[in-house]
Amino acid sequence: MHEKRVFSGVQPTGNLHLGNYLGAIKNFVSLQNKFECIYCIVDLHAITNRQDPKELKSNILETLASFIASGLDPQKNIIFNQASVSAHSELAWIFNCVARIGWMNRMTQFKEKAGENKENASVGLLVYPNLMAADILLYKATHVPVGADQKQHLELTRDIAKKFNNDFKIKDFFPIVEPLIPQGISRVMSLRDGKKKMSKSEDSDFSRINLKDSKDLIDQKIKKARTDSEPIPFDLKDLENRHEALNLISIYADINNIEIPKILKEFGGKNFSTFKSKLSESVVEKIAPISKEINKLLEDKNYLVSILENGSKRADLIAKKNIKEIYDIIGLKKFT
Repeated sequence: MHEKRVFSGVQPTGNLHLGNYLGAIKNFVSLQNKFECIYCIVDLHAITNRQDPKELKSNILETLASFIASGLDPQKNIIFNQASVSAHSELAWIFNCVARIGWMNRMTQFKEKAGENKENASVGLLVYPNLMAADILLYKATHVPVGADQKQHLELTRDIAKKFNNDFKIKDFFPIVEPLIPQGISRVMSLRDGKKKMSKSEDSDFSRINLKDSKDLIDQKIKKARTDSEPIPFDLKDLENRHEALNLISIYADINNIEIPKILKEFGGKNFSTFKSKLSESVVEKIAPISKEINKLLEDKNYLVSILENGSKRADLIAKKNIKEIYDIIGLKKFT
């Protein structure tokens, strides 16, 4: 039996937003009190798309600052950047030789990101899921918090673990990782288009609440968030085709840990100007202190670097032990 261990990674894209907080980071903070947790800033994943080197370095520190400002304890958890532990890349290559091409071709996220011109996509984008599996299994993690868009990749990780265990007749060497799916967490959508996921890549900054936004800017963005002319309904099924309305109500529910029917009971029949005022108060109460702390942390880059260095050393101790076992199993040896 493997000891319970959580692993999760976040790309250093910069400007983490409310969707990242409600969909992932808030859950990370909760998990740190229940499990041994390893949280990785996955900079190797980020370079599957071209990155500006200076911006990438800056984004790694900003992502770390966002983690800590949101409540992740760097003493309690192992927090590090992926590229600082070379065993991630070593195990990813081994998994390139374990996984099958057919498995990669079935990955829907590759199809979405590569678009119509798949021949022009990087090989890294195609085998990205093998590196993700390596991230998780390098630490023999037993649980991974996932959203809906990562379920297929986690299934692949389970398939790779089973195939490796079977190929080398090492029963239960890699655990068959279990998903941790937060209950009642809605997908946070754009404030400008309720059919699109909230994203840094959307042109308008008013489409998202950034974790670095000031109190006044949060208030402005929520006031300008798109809704419709109908009042708030009393019944959840009446929100079925009202995407922007449902999005704002879902954000209010997630940030206050309240079920949507209770919100509709309180605000049903009222217009959105009244509701937006309450929503703004809730978001500001939660995000403004995080924003203040992020900006404070970013003023002391040496402190942030020291956290990454310490986290990398702790992660590397586990990784080196496990990669040595893996090398021994498959017949590889470093003559150094």
